[in-house]
Amino acid sequence: MSDMRVPVIVEHAPFPPTAARRTAVPAAATAIAAVHTALPPHRYAQEDLTEPIGDLCLPPGADRALLRRLHASAGVRTRHLALPIERYAGLGDFGQSNDAWLAAGLELGAEALTHALKQAGLGPADVDLLVCASITGVAAPSLDARLAGRIGLRPDVKRLPVFGLGCVAGAAGLARVHDYLRGHPGDTAVLLTVELCSLTLQQRDDSRANLVAGALFGDGAAALVARGSDGGSAAPEAAGPSVVATRSRLYPDTERLLGWDIGAGGFRVVIDAGVPGIVRGHFGRHLRAFLAEHGLTTGDIGTWVCHPGGPKVLSAVSDTLGLPGDALDSARRSLATVGNMSSVSVLHILQSIRESRRPEPGTWGLLLAMGPGFCSELVLLRW
Repeated sequence: MSDMRVPVIVEHAPFPPTAARRTAVPAAATAIAAVHTALPPHRYAQEDLTEPIGDLCLPPGADRALLRRLHASAGVRTRHLALPIERYAGLGDFGQSNDAWLAAGLELGAEALTHALKQAGLGPADVDLLVCASITGVAAPSLDARLAGRIGLRPDVKRLPVFGLGCVAGAAGLARVHDYLRGHPGDTAVLLTVELCSLTLQQRDDSRANLVAGALFGDGAAALVARGSDGGSAAPEAAGPSVVATRSRLYPDTERLLGWDIGAGGFRVVIDAGVPGIVRGHFGRHLRAFLAEHGLTTGDIGTWVCHPGGPKVLSAVSDTLGLPGDALDSARRSLATVGNMSSVSVLHILQSIRESRRPEPGTWGLLLAMGPGFCSELVLLRW
């Protein structure tokens, strides 16, 4: 853990000057054809997890007041876990946890992939690129390689396994898929995110960061199917928004705000209390500058797809952008029903928006997330 101080940011010129604004909807826009989230079958109410997680993380007889406050204030009502809660005590080392990540991750990844492709009216042989992101386990061959034969991807499919992006990987992965499809407009690309956060919980670790993680994070996988501008139309029932533009941002001297300390016990979470301060101090300015390049303001955004980092982070985003009170309701609902699923969360939120209250054609959207680095990723959408 860091010393909980908000780092001093050395600002640089945020964006190079441009002679003219970019066109609102470039010809190389990427169509999101389908999104599907797969959740483990082990679903628990938050109050039913508090004491079992206390048994795992706290020494016998320890005061549980802080643990109970964190669980009550996390904004989470239910979560899905990769394993039944009683099995976690039997995970004796990192190897056993990672084996469980691989087994459950392959099942959930295959489910998310096959359902998303079916929604898009496509088959596994139609996939030209598979980007696979996970920060809760490691494998070589990677998850994408192991899934290729299992679900019937072509032997010449391009693969890009991604590790280290954490919560931002859902947004960053979509941005990199967009970059690829701009250069390969006839192709189909799939982003797969697999995060089994519960398997990183450190036993007998009563640090505040570990207890926060135990109160906040859930497990799941999600797949997004995207097609280039020459890739044909998606199935009518699967039609989604298009990606118009993206922006990445690294914040200097913030490496210790969020991430992992990796040791013999596996992934030990680093979560600094300074994250909301960075959001309030710097994030809004960069986001507004990005929108201004496209002739937009925050008031033009009709749909916000925001990673649910936690109640304090969501409040910081809403406050610094001056958003209406209900603008981030989709993120709060996702947090309440499935917890923070790291990179999976923004895809889960995008799926729920598309299925429950699809925006009117022409509506602008912004998908955004933050993660280790410390960094942020913005993806401008239009329905």
